[in-house]
Amino acid sequence: MKVTLGEKGLTKTWQSDFPKWVECVHCKGESRIAFVAHEGLEENFHGAFICNLHPNGGKGDFWVHDCCAVAVYFCKDCLKATALMNQG
Repeated sequence: MKVTLGEKGLTKTWQSDFPKWVECVHCKGESRIAFVAHEGLEENFHGAFICNLHPNGGKGDFWVHDCCAVAVYFCKDCLKATALMNQG
């Protein structure tokens, strides 16, 4: 897994680019991108994947089924974190 700081990480995703900011899930304020943690995007990656940590048991026991990328945002008002995730 690699971490890319700030807006440079917005393209480190398995789907559409992550947004620069999102609504805070805690206070509805503006949360700005802090970093993106991503796995499997780099060439010759042979590491462990988050999807292998737990089985995906379906509703009530969901888990990612493939490589993932997680964008973490910090709120300008309350400084709490909000995260977005996508997978390959």
